[in-house]
Amino acid sequence: MSLIVKNLVKKYGDKTVVDHLSFTMEKPGVYALLGTNGAGKSTSIRMILGMLAKDEGEVIWEDKPMDALNMNIGYLAEERGLYPKYSIMDQLVYFAELKGVPVATAKERIAYWAEKLQVEEYLYPKKTKNKKEKEKTADQLSKGNQQKIQLMAALLSDPNLIILDEPLSGLDPVNTDLFKGIIREEIEKGKYLIMSSHQMATIEEFCEDITILNRGKVVLQGNLNTIKKNYGRVNMIVKCDEDFTDIIEKHNLTVVNDSPDGTQIKVNEEAQAHKFLEDLLKSGKNVVRFELREPSLHEIFIEKVGDSNE
Repeated sequence: MSLIVKNLVKKYGDKTVVDHLSFTMEKPGVYALLGTNGAGKSTSIRMILGMLAKDEGEVIWEDKPMDALNMNIGYLAEERGLYPKYSIMDQLVYFAELKGVPVATAKERIAYWAEKLQVEEYLYPKKTKNKKEKEKTADQLSKGNQQKIQLMAALLSDPNLIILDEPLSGLDPVNTDLFKGIIREEIEKGKYLIMSSHQMATIEEFCEDITILNRGKVVLQGNLNTIKKNYGRVNMIVKCDEDFTDIIEKHNLTVVNDSPDGTQIKVNEEAQAHKFLEDLLKSGKNVVRFELREPSLHEIFIEKVGDSNE
């Protein structure tokens, strides 16, 4: 089982919004599509799903051209898409039936995910004094709870391929952790996930392979650990009891950020950092913290797309 995206192109008039995007998922896990607003992420996802016509390219899933209408694929869109005035339960059963899930099975899965996502009170009205509360409609839910319902809808068919477009957008920390738990559960089941997100820390937490888009073009692609390793350990963080500006100036280094937790300094190579530490210790300053690390995905992302005008 694999997903192959080959040379996807989308144009609107003279503007190319996705320019020959290619990537492959040969094993289960999470693949990240990253980029600034307007970089082409959502457009790429819609082409992969067949919701948007491709000008060029192809998408192969399980050795066949992608046909989302007739394949078991789960999709959580960035834009919320529930029917506001219809009951939540009716909508979930309907969405499951569209994917060929029998009603009885759908209701079992709804009960499972309702408990996991802590939305049982909205799906199962209470009875008081022989009177049953009205079923909740989507417009009675907060945005976060609507997002939970849409995630449920994406998972009810137990899909092998799941596409999540900004799944954590607008969630509070508690619900963010809840969603992360669901994502981990799907990974453990051996599912294939494509995730688009602006939350770089979350991408680092889940994704092995990434593509960064800028104005529709791929500006960086590959295994995240390999990418970071190739940059090297060039971020040095130092904290001393005394001022050490003189040592920084002596080595002609640039301060990236200065905070109570330490001063972040950019170095070209590890040897330069070791020489800096040597001089720091020779000066008699009390070093509280010295750390040398690879750049974070956030820092790599800013380097690659920070000059974008989008």
